[in-house]
Amino acid sequence: MRSSSSWIVPAFVLVPVSLAFADGGPQHRVRQTPPVKMGTSGGSANDRSGPYCCGGTLGSLVVRDGVLSILSNNHVLARSGSAGTGEDTIQPGLIDTNCSTNNTNIVGDYAGNLVPLGSANVDAAISTARATVDATGAILDVGVPCSAVQAPAIGMPVMKSGRTTGFTTGTITSINTSVTIQYSRKCNGGQHFNVNFTNQILTGPMSAGGDSGSLLLSNDGTPNPVGLLFAGSASVTVYNPAQSVVNAFTAGGHTFSFVGNSCGGLGGDQPAPAPSEEEIQAAMVAQVQHEAELFTNPGVLGVGIGQAEDNPIEAVIVVYVDAPPGRAIAMIPNQIDGFRVRVIHTDKIVSQ
Repeated sequence: MRSSSSWIVPAFVLVPVSLAFADGGPQHRVRQTPPVKMGTSGGSANDRSGPYCCGGTLGSLVVRDGVLSILSNNHVLARSGSAGTGEDTIQPGLIDTNCSTNNTNIVGDYAGNLVPLGSANVDAAISTARATVDATGAILDVGVPCSAVQAPAIGMPVMKSGRTTGFTTGTITSINTSVTIQYSRKCNGGQHFNVNFTNQILTGPMSAGGDSGSLLLSNDGTPNPVGLLFAGSASVTVYNPAQSVVNAFTAGGHTFSFVGNSCGGLGGDQPAPAPSEEEIQAAMVAQVQHEAELFTNPGVLGVGIGQAEDNPIEAVIVVYVDAPPGRAIAMIPNQIDGFRVRVIHTDKIVSQ
């Protein structure tokens, strides 16, 4: 879920202590002197429910149909589709101001429910940017990113800058991942509901509650957009592919691009060892044929394609399981159509 707080007490974040103050985290939660950089605490000025308020991350700047805009998640800017067009987007989010808008920057105006939650396999929304933002697209701890989208790859080194854990790095664990995400209908509560996504990117733990909306960037010499962070658990973080976000906002003939530098070729460093494209495609065929059967196991939350822990050039089918070692894991086969199965234990994967 989004980070939440009661207005009666100082803001708090229900996240593991080991992640709560990662490198640079505190500076991402304070009011900036404009122009405001991205990778910062932010959200809807109305993101509250009873005594609680919530917030997430303003991830990056984009241009849609020629209009400079702030990109984050639907559940951050749009309050999961319940926000009204024109609703103020603020920095920092209410979670970091004791639920008051008095000490915030108004940085944008919600552009409307252009991409409903879960449609086009993304959790994404934009706000029309005001003059209070840094129009270069600079992101805290990253600087100005590259504008060209980079496709995710197994084992790719990546980084993100977000509200709660600040600047974190990792590698892509799986691609083409089908995953079930738990949402809450209201800030810090309300009825839970699940949304199923396909073709998602997963890394190890790079986030905590409040980091939703962060832009995932390649960490290979040129910081290109790779994904949009929207969910996670204590052991995994989940992202929409950046190209899926572009596709969602360009549907119907619109234009959409990330704000940043023109960096030339994608990836400046030697790529990490990874399975061949042919082997990945073959593994995807096996995934598609057996995925529905795997999801009949109530402990399975996700299925994707990754690499073997003991052989990075070998493609494996990765199964994410919300269950302690036991029957749920014992029911998962060791191999599927000749591809080894790698089981990753996780708790419930929730919107952050």
